[in-house]
Amino acid sequence: MPKASGRIGLLLALLDESYERKAWHGPNLRGSLRGVTAKQAAWRPAAGRHNIWELALHSAYWKYAARNRMTGGARGTFPEKGSNWFARPSSGGANERAWRSDVRLLDEQHRELRRVAERFPERGLDRRAPGGRYTFTTLLYGIAAHDVYHAGQIQLLKRLQRKP
Repeated sequence: MPKASGRIGLLLALLDESYERKAWHGPNLRGSLRGVTAKQAAWRPAAGRHNIWELALHSAYWKYAARNRMTGGARGTFPEKGSNWFARPSSGGANERAWRSDVRLLDEQHRELRRVAERFPERGLDRRAPGGRYTFTTLLYGIAAHDVYHAGQIQLLKRLQRKP
């Protein structure tokens, strides 16, 4: 696979570092999920608060949404019903197979977004994404920032689960 250069190359590097490549800032999104069990993923700090599992699926959804904006794809084609936030079980209903399936969905959505970004015409980066207020450049580096933001939340939720 040829290495992208220019602005596309920089945006791909941001996507990679925020999701799965070694980063100076600490764990990226995928790294923050490494070793997390279904029970840990389903733990909530309080009633009505999101858990790690929901953060992971939320991140998958926004990678899908960004890719759809870049390709003009049909809305409503995400593998789960709904949008943005998807209810997942609390600790008592945790299922390891379902958790791993949602992590795989996150990986797939990242790969698909990256594939589309790699082929995106550099001259189109400054255009506004359809249905949005932001350019495609902003959309892509925004997804990278979104990954790092939620990686930090996941790290905090893991820390809160530890016994003092």
